[in-house]
Amino acid sequence: MDRDVAVIIGVGGIGLAIARRVGSGRTVLLADFNEQTLRQAAEQLRGEGHDVRERTVDVSDAASVTSLADDAAELGTVTHLAHTAGLSPVQATVPAILRVDLLGVALVLDEFAPVVAPGGAAVIIASMAAHLMGALPPEQEAALATTPSERLLELPFLASDRLTDPGAAYGIAKRANVLRVRAAANAWGLRHARINSISPGVVSTPMGRQELAGESGAVIRGMIENSATNRVGTPDDIADAAEFLLGQRATFITGADLLVDGGVVASILRGPHG
Repeated sequence: MDRDVAVIIGVGGIGLAIARRVGSGRTVLLADFNEQTLRQAAEQLRGEGHDVRERTVDVSDAASVTSLADDAAELGTVTHLAHTAGLSPVQATVPAILRVDLLGVALVLDEFAPVVAPGGAAVIIASMAAHLMGALPPEQEAALATTPSERLLELPFLASDRLTDPGAAYGIAKRANVLRVRAAANAWGLRHARINSISPGVVSTPMGRQELAGESGAVIRGMIENSATNRVGTPDDIADAAEFLLGQRATFITGADLLVDGGVVASILRGPHG
């Protein structure tokens, strides 16, 4: 029997939480760059009763992403895709952030559009940084949204002599994620499939905890304290949103971004709660 396949790219806290929400009764294909992390995640989910396959992937390499998409299609009917892999400013240099967070998302959108099944859906994990950054100049927004993936890193405003701060690179990459998802909605619609993004706030994952321990940790904690919820997010908070967007209650939602940040952006843009 041809089974439904849920593809989870990036098996950190958010990826694992989403896999648990959508994996029951499906083949779960886990993909990650780190083989040890991938193996541990697969063993954990198998121990919980999930049917799990695993593949290593470098999302910044077109051939690697193509191979992953082909493997997913061979396993069955690709109905769910969650792309959660990424690097934060405290973890990586500007070039690495652009390769993984910017190019990596573009390649996943390209390569999975031909294999997603009618009625299928995908979510891309962006960041509240996309909202804090705000709109870029119109010509830059258009370039980030529509430049072919193979030329994306050649955009002049991404050149190494112009973009030197990892935080700025991260914000631009995440803004691009939102823009490219919006731009991809029609192509995915031709497959009768949907594509949306989620912009998390600060979430208690290894990446999030690294950011809190880094140079900007005090600023980030202040943002959380001034937010309406006054707490760090959990992987389950993001998985709740992903489960909804991937499910049958969201069949009229595509090309959209859902901000799941505990009110941080609202607080910054409108002022802290009383």
